[in-house]
Amino acid sequence: MRFQSAVSSTLLTVGISATALAQTMTYPQTRKVEQTDTYFGTTVADPYRWLEDDNSAETKAWVEVQNKITLSYLDKIPYRTMLKERLLQLADYPKYGQPFVKKDYLFFSKNDGLQNQSVLYYQKGLEGKPEVFLDPNTFSEDGTARLAGFALSNDGKYAAYGISRNGSDWTEWSVMEVATKKKGTDDLKWVKFSGASWKGDGFYYSRYPEPETGTELTASNKDQKVYFHKIGTPQSEDRLVYEEKEHPQRSVGVDVTEDERYEILSVSEPGKRGNALFFRKTGETGAFTPIVPTVGTDRFGVVDNDGDSFLIQTNQNAPNSKILHYNPADGGLTKATVAVSEKPEPISGLSTGGGKLFVTYLKDVTSRVYQYDYKGKQEREIKLPAPGAASGFGGEKDDKSVFYTFTSYNYPPTIFRYTLADGKTTLFRAPEIKGFKASDYVVKQVFYPSKDGTKIPMFLVHKKGLKQNGKNPTLLYGYGGFNISLTPSFSSTRIGWLEQGGIFAIMNLRGGSEYGEKWHEAGMRLKKQTVFDDCIAAAEYLISEKYTSPEKLALQGGSNGGLLVGAVINQRPDLFKVAIPEVGVMDMLRFQKFTAGKFWTAEYGSSEAGEADFKNLYAFSPLHNLKAGVKYPAIMVTTADHDDRVVPAHSFKYAATLQEKADKTNPLLIRIETKSGHGSSNLTKAIESTADVYSFLFYNLGVTPKFPK
Repeated sequence: MRFQSAVSSTLLTVGISATALAQTMTYPQTRKVEQTDTYFGTTVADPYRWLEDDNSAETKAWVEVQNKITLSYLDKIPYRTMLKERLLQLADYPKYGQPFVKKDYLFFSKNDGLQNQSVLYYQKGLEGKPEVFLDPNTFSEDGTARLAGFALSNDGKYAAYGISRNGSDWTEWSVMEVATKKKGTDDLKWVKFSGASWKGDGFYYSRYPEPETGTELTASNKDQKVYFHKIGTPQSEDRLVYEEKEHPQRSVGVDVTEDERYEILSVSEPGKRGNALFFRKTGETGAFTPIVPTVGTDRFGVVDNDGDSFLIQTNQNAPNSKILHYNPADGGLTKATVAVSEKPEPISGLSTGGGKLFVTYLKDVTSRVYQYDYKGKQEREIKLPAPGAASGFGGEKDDKSVFYTFTSYNYPPTIFRYTLADGKTTLFRAPEIKGFKASDYVVKQVFYPSKDGTKIPMFLVHKKGLKQNGKNPTLLYGYGGFNISLTPSFSSTRIGWLEQGGIFAIMNLRGGSEYGEKWHEAGMRLKKQTVFDDCIAAAEYLISEKYTSPEKLALQGGSNGGLLVGAVINQRPDLFKVAIPEVGVMDMLRFQKFTAGKFWTAEYGSSEAGEADFKNLYAFSPLHNLKAGVKYPAIMVTTADHDDRVVPAHSFKYAATLQEKADKTNPLLIRIETKSGHGSSNLTKAIESTADVYSFLFYNLGVTPKFPK
């Protein structure tokens, strides 16, 4: 293989500084090829194109060398092992998932503390003795297979469940009998981006054709079809329900209403934000009846049926979303009445239980929850414990109560039971974390001006008594895209950062849904630079307000947030000492060619869509805007070998270019996880990854952690 020595032969002592250690490193000279592409008259070099083939022997050798370099660096951080042990201590407490009820049984997940996967339990009623129903830790010897989907039949007799292996988005589905916990012969493969929706003795699901050997984790996903699987039959006998022969790029799925009266078909298309929506009565085999016949820019989703009518959530002429009450017998969707009108705050969650609607709104990125009847009459507001994020409230029509989870940055996920008749909330389960007291930490929200004057919200989390002296190590985190909100959430391992005097700052950038579709549109496609401006302004705010300084500031983000990190440090490398781009979309000219990347073109545009899109993407693409001789922050790129959402080639090509071009004052590393995907495939890998990231951060920010005895 064409690689130079990975690390200098100089023996490094434990006490060496981060900068001095970086100076001793020798990076491989990654082979370059004569590969160019021409976009609208502009020729673009792609010398590391060969790294897109993650199955080649040369790519595998490159990965091995890069991991050796990174491991050698991390091994020399004196407190790395102690930090990992501390994170294990913080994570070692019982964690419960939100319960749900089916017939007489209560189902819930629980992790005793450090189990690689949470275990699914069930019990008779609220007071019954819990029994293990399904233990994903038995799915694989190393704990890298996880439960990726679970659906009970409407009569409660059967459960369909999906298994993801090594972090992949591909899932394999099986069926088990609830009463005996006996696994059936059902074995469904090549399922992705699909659940199981039961009707009688089977369920609907969506799958793709079997990919060619060797392309399972990279090939573009197309020709998705909907099938009906009958319990106990082979997949080869599954009945084809729906396909889009003339539009193989489209995504299709069928859901069944709770009363099994209607089948709801949704169709989406790459490059378009909205979807088409259809229905038919169960048992019918003819064509679906259109509610929304074509895919456009607006989103529509059936919440439930109310007899022969449908409750439909949409953002059509309502950027913050509204809920319609629609009876097809009345004519087209224009005949629908508004059940719940659009409000100044966007709808962030919608569920049904006990014959009621539960609508969650975001007000300055914190939850407000209201109960409505199916006609849209508001019945009460559900009071939450504090500012934070609430989720759940789902159940069946005859349920008398529902469960919800509440959390915030200093409030561990706590489960409450809500009784519909009287609106009473009672504590169901609260976690106990040894050594953690919420009162030791401050959570506050600030609003800072972006480049165009828009006020952007940001949460700051830190220990009490912090001094604004410009010396605090600060981790700035953001996402900014795909209509996704970063709402308050708790992380036990984050305490490992906070207890060392670190500030955790979470930006609510444009491109998300914190203030509805208009907030999203302000940071997408040709306006994507706005997101980077928002991030840069956040860093400048933290520095000007003396929370931190460029020598103590780090930037982190994953997936679309990895793109954010890469783009921002290209534009303002002077603002940050450290950068952690995780599983990022780094090649903005070719992302659409891999797995589900084509579905991101509505958000980003595409280099193939037109000259304006190409020029926009080329202007901020992290890979294509790395410049020779620039002193970039200390960088540790992270990715994983089974990431089939944002394929690792993005990070491979970015890291190779970074090591080729950048000034070598600071370390330029890539950490490539094995048997893992877009997220960590088990708890062990999650802890190891976090320990390495925090070690890298502390070391390069000049922080020596002190651990409790």
